[in-house]
Amino acid sequence: MLILQSENDIRVMEVHIDDDRLTVDLMDGRTISVPVAWYPRLAAGTPEQRQKWELCGAGYGIHWPDLDEDLSTEGLLRGAKGILTGQ
Repeated sequence: MLILQSENDIRVMEVHIDDDRLTVDLMDGRTISVPVAWYPRLAAGTPEQRQKWELCGAGYGIHWPDLDEDLSTEGLLRGAKGILTGQ
């Protein structure tokens, strides 16, 4: 009998981003890929600004300092889209 255990580690291992896709590799081996268009600040950023990311939230989040954008792995897994609010 096979028993499934929940050993999901949804911390960020690596981030890849281009003009079309944001792809996040997780520590547990999964990969999340979403359209950059879902996140207006990322979509409006230059390639250089999008490449300058850092981990935040103990590895459960991604921060783009030049774009003032923060995404969490939980939100990415839920398919949450970004919206622009007052600047």
